[in-house]
Amino acid sequence: MAYKSLNQFITALERAGELVRISEFVSPRLEMTEIADRMVKHGGKALLFENNGTPFPVLINAYASDERICMALGVRSLDDIGNQISGLLKDFASPKESLIDRLKMLPALQNIASWMPATQTGRGRCQEVVMTEPDLTRLPVLTCWPADGGPFITLPGVHTKDPETGNRNLGMYRMQVFGAQLTGMHWHLHKGSAHHYNKYKSANRRMPVTVTLGGDPAYTYAATAPLPENLDEYLLAGFLRKKRVELVKCLTNDLEVPCDVDFVIEGYVDPQEELILEGPFGDHTGFYSLADNFPRFHVTCITHRKDAVYPATIVGIPPQEDGWIGKATEKIFLMPIKTTVAPEVSDMHMPVEGVFHNITLVSMNKTYPGQAFKIMSSLWGAGQMMFNKIMVVADADVVLTDYLALARRISEETDPLDDIQFVRGPVDILDHSSNKYAFGSKVGLDATRDPSAGPGTPVEESSCFIDTNRIHSRFPEITAINSQLPSAGISVLLLAIRKEKRNHVREITRELTNSGLVNGYKFVVFIDSPGDVNNLHDVTWLAANNLDPLRDCFTVETGAGKYPCLFVDGTRKTRELDDFQRGWPNVIVMDDTTIRSVDQKWSKLGLGALITSPSINYKRLVVTDGAQV
Repeated sequence: MAYKSLNQFITALERAGELVRISEFVSPRLEMTEIADRMVKHGGKALLFENNGTPFPVLINAYASDERICMALGVRSLDDIGNQISGLLKDFASPKESLIDRLKMLPALQNIASWMPATQTGRGRCQEVVMTEPDLTRLPVLTCWPADGGPFITLPGVHTKDPETGNRNLGMYRMQVFGAQLTGMHWHLHKGSAHHYNKYKSANRRMPVTVTLGGDPAYTYAATAPLPENLDEYLLAGFLRKKRVELVKCLTNDLEVPCDVDFVIEGYVDPQEELILEGPFGDHTGFYSLADNFPRFHVTCITHRKDAVYPATIVGIPPQEDGWIGKATEKIFLMPIKTTVAPEVSDMHMPVEGVFHNITLVSMNKTYPGQAFKIMSSLWGAGQMMFNKIMVVADADVVLTDYLALARRISEETDPLDDIQFVRGPVDILDHSSNKYAFGSKVGLDATRDPSAGPGTPVEESSCFIDTNRIHSRFPEITAINSQLPSAGISVLLLAIRKEKRNHVREITRELTNSGLVNGYKFVVFIDSPGDVNNLHDVTWLAANNLDPLRDCFTVETGAGKYPCLFVDGTRKTRELDDFQRGWPNVIVMDDTTIRSVDQKWSKLGLGALITSPSINYKRLVVTDGAQV
């Protein structure tokens, strides 16, 4: 389904009972974030803040449910999109031996042609109002979290063109607003717009850039999609909406944008200009990304619809709205992966605890030994999958979203000494745990069965031993223990530790194993005290963020050889105790003043009974004030 405007999507949400209009004044500075965070973590509805100190309503949390992401993409189920792509790929991949077979392809070719973007003459609805003096401060740009460097545009479609080929790139990169006509442009090292920027820099040319906000939700999704280089994101948008995207030329540069978006922010980046210190920013990892230098974006023109709505999103400790966008990506790109990269793949899933790039779960149809490692290598070499840090490969009969069942399968089938693979490679620039910026390591776990050997041995509670009393007595720095997972058939021990000296985790690990205080577990995971070892969601999120696999996953030598267990140090790393030389970010939480302010006005918001702030549960993890520990 093609939406003619963001307002049409809002109307559809409201008719479906999926949106709440809020007429009470709510500030774009922190308060909207606090309300949205409470709602998204409790299955809340989309929010339209109509009273925010500007002429423009703010839409947030629009995609944060299975129902709403499906509405945004015009399907009843996300599986429908995957099935449509599967059908197209099968049509084009099958042999065409006769004229009849070839003629049958004409409707599919006509469909694809009808999805191609096209440029119209004249102005579009997005250019109904032209600001005489472009001023970003007139927009309700959110300051999301207390230690953020300032207000950030969080849901932009950033348009650039390759200066050599003319190919368009549409991406989504946060933009810190520094003034009426100046923002930062957070172009990630590995992304398309950054490649364009480097080409303009080499050619010593000013780079035209245009940013759009709103319009059909398909545009927003397409900006996030991990498409191959040189494949137009607006072709994907046309496929999703089953209607071509009509483009219109900008007023002050030669770029083209959809004619029906809500806002158009035109400008340029001068690659020869000094970079600007951008950030910190409360990021989708649940930690702040620290300040760094990025290009300056100068605004030359702002236009908008008469009925413009400002779209925004927040990111932070998962789950957040971006988790549902990730679900769409799983379904949309599964079939291309199966067709072009790894045909034996059955399913793929990225848990929200893994914040997209940290954890990928894969199921496969195994036919030969070592095939799981082949899949890992294939996927780590495929586009943005290169950022993945932890990959688990299991058999096709495992439901990847049943995490306990998957954990049992890992416990039964994975030998911690033989079925685990480590490699080095690129990591996401937001990965704070790697010793080097954008470069670290990855780990893959083979949880598939050996067809010749049959199923592995189920884990029984009696097979795992821990002397909790003696551990607490001998190691007071171990503040909490979760030894209950073997009762569910999962051979994992979780420990919270208060690190006090260099190599503390490894030293305790050796003592635990050599003294016999712990025995029979296949995996032992450490997190920082006072982390909650009984909250598996939080343990997974924290450990995956804080882990560089080659550095932090290790085994222990005993008198009998290697102890058959993988130990995982998921704690915070410091200069003093770990010789870690990069800055380490703080966990993101809301400040007490904003929490109290939202509590006081909650009854006027029309959102039902008071929902307490999720930040209250995470304040114990904050080490110091500010973005950096």
